[in-house]
Amino acid sequence: MTRTRLGSLLVGLVGLALFATPVAAQPSTTAGLINSLNGKLLYVAVPVTLFVEIMLIYAVLKFRNNDEPAPTRENRRLEVTWTVATAIILLFVGVASYGVLANPDVTYTGAEEIEPSEGDVHVKTVAYQWNWRMNYQTANITELTADDIDTAVVPQAEGVEGPVIVVPQGQDLYFTTASEDVIHGFSVPALGLKQDAIPGQTNTIKTVAKETGVYQGYCTEYCGVAHSKMYFTVIVVDQGTYDEFVDSQTGSSDSSGSSSASLAAPTRLGA
Repeated sequence: MTRTRLGSLLVGLVGLALFATPVAAQPSTTAGLINSLNGKLLYVAVPVTLFVEIMLIYAVLKFRNNDEPAPTRENRRLEVTWTVATAIILLFVGVASYGVLANPDVTYTGAEEIEPSEGDVHVKTVAYQWNWRMNYQTANITELTADDIDTAVVPQAEGVEGPVIVVPQGQDLYFTTASEDVIHGFSVPALGLKQDAIPGQTNTIKTVAKETGVYQGYCTEYCGVAHSKMYFTVIVVDQGTYDEFVDSQTGSSDSSGSSSASLAAPTRLGA
């Protein structure tokens, strides 16, 4: 195989692999950032992988009957080229990764006091063996489960079991994790969310949900015999449905003598 044919084959395979990469709608800003980074890294990994594999196959086929191989000659130009190419690839990977990891929707480094803007939602998720308590810090809603939700308001809750978080589309969402006993893990894979829940410590992740729907959440740290049953559900609805949902929940709280909190009220993580 000549160098021209080999180069043409390599370019063709790379183009086919990159063209065949699917582009799907991103359900959240966090998932979009992570998937975008994965795509960029794939654009680097595919050509390198194909190049190595083609060179390997070429060497095997060309020298398979060579019983007296000659020593490889030193080629400084090739070594310099290979070293520079590797450095460029690593620099690209580092810069691309840092740009995503430094984004607050992937690594939130906010202060201990969160002050959501109007319409934003802050939910504190408290893990324990073996369940979750979902407490809204920006509304008077605590320990919400599917049984507490009026399916006439949020029809997506029909048939859902266990703890539930209902959030609006297009608003900043803050999820603070905490644990009462051992290490747990708060994770919603489809939304790109994952954060450990550590005893005596609170951690916060932030995102913006872009697509309405029902998203399954899990505990991702083995925490005991019922670990596999520690699931929960995140339901993303439009703003109008969310406002109606909050009114229905806080209205029932008001009737029992509790006062509802403003959706924009600032709270501390320890609450």
